[in-house]
Amino acid sequence: MAVRAGTRNIRITLAVAIAAFMGAVSRASAEQPPLAQDSATLAAVDRAMEAFRLDAHVPGMVWGIVKDGRLVHVKGAGVQDVDTKRPVTADTLFRIASMTKAFTALSILKLRDDGKLSLDTNADTYVPELRSWKYPTEDSPKIRVRELLTHTGGLVTDDPWGDRQTPLPEADFTRLLTDGVPFTRPPATQMEYSNLGYALLGRIVANVSQGPYKDFVQRTLLTPLGMTATGYDVAAAPADRRALGYRWEDNAWKLEPTMAHGAFGAMGGIQTSANDYARWVAFLLQAWPPRDGADAGPVRRSSVRELAQGANFPSLRMRPGASGPGACREAATYAMGFYAATDCELGLTLSHGGGYPGYGSHVLVLPDYGVGIFALANRTYAGPRSPVWDAAVALLRNGHLTARPAAVSPALTTAYAAVRTMFESGSVTAAGDVLAMNFLMDRDAQHWAADLVALKAQVGACDTAAPIAPTGALGGEFTWSCAHGRVQGELLLAPTPAPRIQSLSVMRATQ
Repeated sequence: MAVRAGTRNIRITLAVAIAAFMGAVSRASAEQPPLAQDSATLAAVDRAMEAFRLDAHVPGMVWGIVKDGRLVHVKGAGVQDVDTKRPVTADTLFRIASMTKAFTALSILKLRDDGKLSLDTNADTYVPELRSWKYPTEDSPKIRVRELLTHTGGLVTDDPWGDRQTPLPEADFTRLLTDGVPFTRPPATQMEYSNLGYALLGRIVANVSQGPYKDFVQRTLLTPLGMTATGYDVAAAPADRRALGYRWEDNAWKLEPTMAHGAFGAMGGIQTSANDYARWVAFLLQAWPPRDGADAGPVRRSSVRELAQGANFPSLRMRPGASGPGACREAATYAMGFYAATDCELGLTLSHGGGYPGYGSHVLVLPDYGVGIFALANRTYAGPRSPVWDAAVALLRNGHLTARPAAVSPALTTAYAAVRTMFESGSVTAAGDVLAMNFLMDRDAQHWAADLVALKAQVGACDTAAPIAPTGALGGEFTWSCAHGRVQGELLLAPTPAPRIQSLSVMRATQ
């Protein structure tokens, strides 16, 4: 299932629209209204999406923004059928191609949670046809379920071959597996995108659950989430709601054949609407941050968070979209059904494109902010990756990406109160028995006292009431405003039964 944007001729109008878009998003203010009420930001997002649609020759497209558990913005443009000219709406059905892979990955994790399989077990335990496969070297390890999830099974990249295998009958798939397939490298040595690997995961779901793969996804994920319009049987959906798939060829749209569900459906067969897909995005986002309290499912929060766990084959990439050339580079890896990357402004990002005969799509999930953005299109390989990421930057610049507050643990609260006492008294021993055994060995009390006296002479009286920003349950950072500047500090507790301060830094802020 291709995740590339495909080749296209982007006219100057798109560049102009993006420039205007990025200019519009630079006017953030502290008084910014809630996103659903910020018509200027949403209009800028809509213009960039529509510019992409026109310049990429997409007949119809829909995009949505999920924030704090609900679809706060959705917009359709163009047509779902070039003959009838039916307009695209939030209920129009698109095939989302490789964005299906996250559903397959979470199905595997659900079976693991239920004790039905192990990620670190060889895949041939669950698919017996693999036992006769010839590996590329004598010292090659066998493919585990985990390698299939992270595209590190040693199988060759199979776009666009894999795209056309969607309707392959299960019996033919069994014969293919029995005959064996060539490897491009030993498993667990490098990431290489494999649709065949995810088709194998679909077979594992079917064998372990003792029923069709699509039925397991339906009852385990789609039905509990209320995704009533979503499924794999494309032809069974209402014809008047389907976005037909087209390719742009000879300066005209040409209808792509509709492929039925088959053995490769696990790698890219889902059809859904914006309204339905928003439910999926909202479900994923509710897994962050980790917390106490009820875990309503249908898959537990900790397992959803595993979708962000990669396979230790990271790469350095430019942030997609118009802001990429000026942004810091991202460390990215394929996790489980998503590409996971750390962006210096957007934080943890989970993203995936979907390229398919007749369709293109992209989704970006920002767990740190509780925001997800997606776009679905009905033109071959027309993945709207750039405008989706540009939309995220628009929300960032206009103040609509606000980090979810992290809880301050009781131990950190107690230690921070002790730090205030130390600073105000000028003595690190004034707060009582709060220091770990290493603290005064690393710098004795007399030198600490001299340092505090010197610092207070530089900055004057300080307001130490500012809260600490936790970096975890046992550490945090703080900033105090003072008469002649600011003090910045870092606090770290020791991993002892009664956590005590193992290190402390307090210094005058330089900028």
